[in-house]
Amino acid sequence: MNKMYLKMTAIMMASVFLFSSCASIVSKSTYPLSINSSPSNAKVSITDKKGKEIYLGNTPATVKLKAGAGFFSKAEYQVKFSSPGYDDKIVPITFKLDGWYFGNILIGGLLGMLIIDPATGAMWKIETEFLNETLSISTASIDPEMKIMNINEVPENWKTHLVRVN
Repeated sequence: MNKMYLKMTAIMMASVFLFSSCASIVSKSTYPLSINSSPSNAKVSITDKKGKEIYLGNTPATVKLKAGAGFFSKAEYQVKFSSPGYDDKIVPITFKLDGWYFGNILIGGLLGMLIIDPATGAMWKIETEFLNETLSISTASIDPEMKIMNINEVPENWKTHLVRVN
């Protein structure tokens, strides 16, 4: 009975190492992204690399983003900030290769390196987990104005363009 128990334990341990992958165990395949802006309550739109909108809301917000976009393909996102009276701002969100992916050489084996981590997206890690963007006041939103000036207030270089009205 004792030998059977040892064999079963050895088989279970071998299965864990053969059918798991390092990045999938240590890392994750979705990451939270905290989004904030100045001014607050700005509209936020997140699109994936295919242009599909995956989130629409206001700041502050926290969104979970998938690290992978298919087999051996990392995800890429565009975060667009907009607020009335401010210029729109677009910030890219990218992913990089997770260092734990190379742990498959020791722990996960070929199955983890070539199938599990690439399929789950666990081989990729988000480059930034926090966005805190300041929007610029839009100069296009300033309303044009008409000003009546005394002739003495008009700059000299403008006076050549004046037309006398009776």
